[in-house]
Amino acid sequence: MHYRPFGKHGFECSEIGFGAWAIGGAWGAQADAHSLAALHRALDLGCNFIDTAAGYGNGRSERLICQVLREREAQSADSGPAAGEKNRVIVATKTPPGPGTWPPTPYCLADERYAEAYVRENIAERLRNLGTNKLDLLQLHTWTRAWNRNPTPFKLLRRLQQEGLIGLIGVSTPEHDQNSVIDLMRGGWVDSVQVIYNLFEQEPAAELLDVAKECGVGVIVRVAFDEGVLTGKFNKNTKFPPDDFRANYFAGDRLSRAVHRTEEIRKDIANSGLTMAQAALKFVLDHPAVSTVIPGIRNVEQAEANCGVSDLPPLAPALVQRLHRHNWRRAFWYAGK
Repeated sequence: MHYRPFGKHGFECSEIGFGAWAIGGAWGAQADAHSLAALHRALDLGCNFIDTAAGYGNGRSERLICQVLREREAQSADSGPAAGEKNRVIVATKTPPGPGTWPPTPYCLADERYAEAYVRENIAERLRNLGTNKLDLLQLHTWTRAWNRNPTPFKLLRRLQQEGLIGLIGVSTPEHDQNSVIDLMRGGWVDSVQVIYNLFEQEPAAELLDVAKECGVGVIVRVAFDEGVLTGKFNKNTKFPPDDFRANYFAGDRLSRAVHRTEEIRKDIANSGLTMAQAALKFVLDHPAVSTVIPGIRNVEQAEANCGVSDLPPLAPALVQRLHRHNWRRAFWYAGK
């Protein structure tokens, strides 16, 4: 495993992190035993960054992470402390806005969607689920550009940071206005941003990633596989269970369109010796602003496959250049073409 600076915050972060949505639910049936084994294996392989959220199984993901970290702490106590900063595991979690539209509209009020009493109560629940007195990294789970002029939720989080409840503060971008967080970075409101960046969604490379690097902001990349299609394992006839998030994400003709474009990528990497999944992760890691990429991991095999990508050589510059052509501006994916 290779490690990268997490912005300017003095932490060397594994470039492959653990995306913990699937172990919480919403991606089909998931046995806790598989989740616990996957977490242990990823950490054994050098992963030291785990990303979760309140909404991942209503705290189920957080509680599983807590169980694994306690088991490892007990094991470490028996065998003696491990040396080195890289053995420290950072857990990033998220607080969603209160009830209302997702993401918030320009007409939502920040002090209502992220009201102080609600945020404090939610953070208290995150602390209980993770079994800690201080969150390593607390991210607001979404945002709206409308609040940038007076980002009161981040003013509140800075106070909670001073109170010792939070370490670092971050934001997870709204899917269709990721650039809305650029002003937050320039204003010094966030220590990290979590963005969608992949072979299809390359817009962050236009400005967002460079601004993050200039401002010393850690960058967490989610959806590197575009919810699985960029692994190359789907075809146009793939079906998802009703309780699987992807049944909606790939509704209608979305899956067939995405599969068609994935096959075009496969042609470009044909002589690289890489699988589709490996190429997808290496493409993300090619950008120097990226601190870590958090593919979803739900079993030991996925932990080994994803963590193993870190040790592969970087993509050849000529291949990276070819892959730029797969930038796909899908406009409002969820509501139309």
